[in-house]
Amino acid sequence: MACKQEVLALLEKQKGSRISGEAIAAVLSVSRAAVWRAIKDLQAEGHAIDASTRVGYRLQDSSDILSVEGIRPYLAPGFKGDLICYPILDSTNREVRRLALEGAPQGTVVLAGQQTAGRGRNGRSFFSPGDTGLYMSMLLRPDLATSSALLCTTAAAVAVCRAIDSMRGGSTGIKWVNDIYIDGRKVCGILTEGMAGFESGRIESIVIGIGVNYSTPLEAFPPELIGIAGSVFPGAVPTGVSRNRMAAAIIDSLLDLTNPLDASNFMDEYRHRSVVIGREVRVLQGSGVYTAVAEEIDDAGALWVRTPSGERRLLNSGEISLRPLNGSNW
Repeated sequence: MACKQEVLALLEKQKGSRISGEAIAAVLSVSRAAVWRAIKDLQAEGHAIDASTRVGYRLQDSSDILSVEGIRPYLAPGFKGDLICYPILDSTNREVRRLALEGAPQGTVVLAGQQTAGRGRNGRSFFSPGDTGLYMSMLLRPDLATSSALLCTTAAAVAVCRAIDSMRGGSTGIKWVNDIYIDGRKVCGILTEGMAGFESGRIESIVIGIGVNYSTPLEAFPPELIGIAGSVFPGAVPTGVSRNRMAAAIIDSLLDLTNPLDASNFMDEYRHRSVVIGREVRVLQGSGVYTAVAEEIDDAGALWVRTPSGERRLLNSGEISLRPLNGSNW
């Protein structure tokens, strides 16, 4: 690890507290001049570090730049995956898929402070501004039949809800199958992409992409998302909370629910958090669109709906909307 990263890791571990340049130099076995240069480089990158010749250095509580050094102190001790962080990336899912083909291990996580080509379901673009969002993808290598892939998405939805609730209190909701809601607005989308063996019919790897509107002001969303998209913290971010802490909470929760993947550990909670059960929805499957009432979610994560004619249908894929054809909220 380069000196700059070592200094940042030390400041992150003691975030909000001061530590002298002499103490940092002693811990890292480097010169005070090397510490000073590292601090200057970190400040130039945007890290909010107070520096005083008398009392040393302090990483401000408000400093919120996504980094490996900022995430690791908050991860559970048993985390052994690779952690990679970029200021800007085209797509975290795309990068993890590339790493998966190169043999990256279970639990590899790629994060970005901003995405230039973020994607949602059905190839749609995902609004991914810098500084106010959290974008991450994790590689899983489960031993699953392709028919069970939907469980990874439902597990990820519960994991994200738990992580968000631990940061803000309250209770988040889930719109089947992969959208996280707070107060009627979407604050997070999840995109799960799998690679399976053709002959075995088993899933070789799964990439779970998670995009969180962390602190994006409501007025900053593009016109087509106004009134639909929301943020976890649309106002002030609580003291002691950061994107690094939220990223660590999501990673820990996701690994806890998927290693091993057991529906009995999360499906009841997934159903409890559902914002669609009992509501009229618009179902989009392929080029077809129809209205129905969402009735129940089974243990495989599939959604049962009832059409106006009384026919019950099971949805393992596709998309539902809580918005009618004219675009207003139901």
